[in-house]
Amino acid sequence: MWKKSFLMFLFSLSVQRAALDCEWRNKLLSPSLNSKTNAVTRGQNVSLICSSRNPSLQITYLLFRHEKHLRTQEGKGEPMIFNLSVSEAHDLGPYKCKVQVSNCSVIKYSHEFNFTFVDPVITPVLNVNVVKIETDQHIILHCISFNGSLPINYTFFEKDTAISPAISKYVREPAEFNLTKKSTGGREEYRCKAENKLPDHTKYSQPVFINPWTGGGSCPFCLQLLLLGLLLVLMVIIPILTFWILPKYRAAMRDQAPRDNGNTPMEIGIYANVCETQAVTLFPVFCPGTGHSQEIHYATPMFQEVAPGEAYNDCKTGSIYSELIRR
Repeated sequence: MWKKSFLMFLFSLSVQRAALDCEWRNKLLSPSLNSKTNAVTRGQNVSLICSSRNPSLQITYLLFRHEKHLRTQEGKGEPMIFNLSVSEAHDLGPYKCKVQVSNCSVIKYSHEFNFTFVDPVITPVLNVNVVKIETDQHIILHCISFNGSLPINYTFFEKDTAISPAISKYVREPAEFNLTKKSTGGREEYRCKAENKLPDHTKYSQPVFINPWTGGGSCPFCLQLLLLGLLLVLMVIIPILTFWILPKYRAAMRDQAPRDNGNTPMEIGIYANVCETQAVTLFPVFCPGTGHSQEIHYATPMFQEVAPGEAYNDCKTGSIYSELIRR
């Protein structure tokens, strides 16, 4: 009899303790769901951390994406880590963490958590313009990354020292930083840094060096621009000379050329045909098979060096005889 009473006593104690525990567990707080970053690239492995602020309870953690159950883990108050891979748009979320206590109907949900796809920045390009103002240098720095999700933060450096605050750009345009300083007479090195929401994808530009000032113009690209301008001017002048001036020059030369009136010999340079009328030698040629003969005319012009405007009338004719071959 006493054994039965003892068992009833133990059962009543356990019921009371369970009731007290469940009543205490009704004070269970909602868990929190977080990750190191919500900005990810496609195919990136991420970790979601679900934590509860009830370290003395045995808690069951359940992870959901939309309404789909993904994982279940159990622990006694310590944060639970769920490792995932985000490759497609539906992997971005929203995610929720559910906690519940054993032997009790108390259930709590975390807030929703979403990831965002972000394209990493590429190596930025730094341009440096220097304007000499008396003994000072006015330096204009431009930095831009041509790829990467916006906004992008740019920071400028002289060697390894930051010389500007982070400059945020929400459109694809260069960040600009102006600097005026005394000319040190030494070689100066500048760089810029570009980063967006991806913390592990920071990129630095190639260093740009400014050599000591040696005088002259204040524009480092003036010589190249001057040469390009001269080339363009030549490309314009040459067609003008070819299609406009040269035809007019040729026409003027034709107007000044001597004309032949039929009585005076034509002179070219200092040589002239000294005999306008040449003797002509006639040769009868017999053509076999026809019974007829033909005459062949030969004339030999005589040229002699004369002074310009001087007439020479001593004409002597000459004859050239060909050799007649019969077949």
